[in-house]
Amino acid sequence: MRAFEPDSRLVCEIVASPHHGARIGCVKPDAIVLHYTGLPGGEMDEAWRRDPGGEALKWLCDPRSQVSAHYLIEEDGRIIQLVPEARRAWHAGLSSWRGASDVNSLSIGIEIVNAGHTAGLPAFPDVQIDAVIALSRELIARYDIAPVRVLAHSDVAPGRKVDPGERFPWRELARSGIGHWVEPAPLEGDPPLVFGEEGQPVRALQAMLALYGYNMPLTGVYDKTTRDVVAAFQRHFRQQRVDGAADLSTVKTLHAVLSGMAE
Repeated sequence: MRAFEPDSRLVCEIVASPHHGARIGCVKPDAIVLHYTGLPGGEMDEAWRRDPGGEALKWLCDPRSQVSAHYLIEEDGRIIQLVPEARRAWHAGLSSWRGASDVNSLSIGIEIVNAGHTAGLPAFPDVQIDAVIALSRELIARYDIAPVRVLAHSDVAPGRKVDPGERFPWRELARSGIGHWVEPAPLEGDPPLVFGEEGQPVRALQAMLALYGYNMPLTGVYDKTTRDVVAAFQRHFRQQRVDGAADLSTVKTLHAVLSGMAE
């Protein structure tokens, strides 16, 4: 007998993870957080080469790991459920979004099998992204999730996490009705705001990032936190260059993102 019944008709298999609990202060999830699995153990050993999804799945269920997600999507598009949607999976870790510090309680976590930055950030197969879109559509309809609440792990934990990375096809998801997207402004040769600068332009940048939802203190100093948040924004919305420097392209794209939220 299965440990629980699948929440989605798209689920191919149930593999129950022990890492979950009750949602706290949240009746139902109102966000989706997308992850890549990365390399279990941090390096590509032979077991990972043979079966990356299997290794990730073992880690998400290992009592030592203390991590889980609601769903795992294999490279071939198979969807595995690990935690019931009604429960709080342990996928976001230390994170924040729009002032909420318990992102696990308010979200559904989806792990996408991909070796990540350590392995050169391989492309996501089309069949895998099709599965991400199909599952996300179901979740959005079931919980009435707003486009701006479909997030990257790097959005809710900038500096600490970089997944699903700058090769993740956010544009394609948005064209399928998943998430918020604007076309990024072209790269220009203007001097950017960079680490160490201070003043009102930095504070204005921080205020815009905070308005979108990032945990961004308004210090007026372009410190490490600011650089990390700018890089997270670039990974999601201005993927051509991720350097943490607020050039005109980044600022124009941020303006467009905020304008799109108000429409």
